[in-house]
Amino acid sequence: MKIGVPKEIKPQETRIGLTPDSVKVLVSEGHDVLVENNGGFEAGFDNDQYIKAGAKIARNASDIFNDSDIIVKVKEPQKTEVEMIKEDQIVYTYLHLAAAKELTKGLIKSKSINIAYETVTDDNGRLPLLAPMSAVAGRMSVQAGAHCLEKNQKGRGILLGGAPGGAPGGEPANVLILGGGVVGENAATIATGMKAKVHIVDKSEKRLKQLVQTFGDKIIPELSDKIDLGKLVAEADLVVGGVLIPGAEAPKLVSKEMIKSMKRGSVIVDVAIDQGGCVETSKPTTHGDPTFIVDDVVHYCVANMPGGVPRTSTFALNKVTLPYLVKLANKGYQKALSEDKNFLAGLNIFKGQVTYKAVAEVFGYDYADPSKLV
Repeated sequence: MKIGVPKEIKPQETRIGLTPDSVKVLVSEGHDVLVENNGGFEAGFDNDQYIKAGAKIARNASDIFNDSDIIVKVKEPQKTEVEMIKEDQIVYTYLHLAAAKELTKGLIKSKSINIAYETVTDDNGRLPLLAPMSAVAGRMSVQAGAHCLEKNQKGRGILLGGAPGGAPGGEPANVLILGGGVVGENAATIATGMKAKVHIVDKSEKRLKQLVQTFGDKIIPELSDKIDLGKLVAEADLVVGGVLIPGAEAPKLVSKEMIKSMKRGSVIVDVAIDQGGCVETSKPTTHGDPTFIVDDVVHYCVANMPGGVPRTSTFALNKVTLPYLVKLANKGYQKALSEDKNFLAGLNIFKGQVTYKAVAEVFGYDYADPSKLV
């Protein structure tokens, strides 16, 4: 098959769909790989590395979309890319359609085959292609939150770990993590490492017990139906929103009223912003202009957080996405998807029909059962 890798054009997005090593694997399986000129440069991969791996370099995105059977990306297609997608072309990338009505409409119109990394499952119901980027985003969330708490970022002017030696008034910051999944666990790894006081809220008692086994008394577990969330939010210096409903819009856990109760200069990092955000006052931002303020609370809502560390992120992403891509290219979409129900769960839009239930429901489309289509 012909596999095309365009340069990402979303603002401040410098990851790339394939590393040179991944290209080498695909070429060894007999496939042609086309990489856009300087597509991986910002992630530390130059054209020569791709050429040595067996890829051909395309002058522009138009050549990629014209000549490829499979388009491999990182972020959702932007408007100009959607216009270039051809009927029956396979698009393999993060889509996050439940928070993207116009994109959904455009992909339906294109009659292409769209497989979303974030809804591919495993036998335990986990999301293996989302997990590495969730882990990166979780770790970055505390790093970004600590920076936003600095006074020159309009934060409270406090250090996450507090004052050395336990000086009066210099206690560690209160970090509240909403969701104990991959984002939450990785956020806790960094926050506890920075000596903050860390609360983790989750709806699963079993999951909270697992986190206590991991972190011991470095965290305070909070069962969501037994707490006063408003009080915890009001006391927090940094709130990390890491809740997820696979493929669906994130629930709004933190209300406008809760934001008003927070301390001046406290910080919200809404990692769930890709799926609409779990904070009522959140709106997507970019690495170029990452924050805004509502009621004296700093909001960091970058929609592609792992794009800030593109080299780390590209390697981590390829490790999990490549095996599925090899299967897709070797067997074709019909066999690859029909043989693997977990891979089939990634199919969101198929030749003009919505094949992911949560997306169909949020926008009022008819749902088409993917197992009956491929």
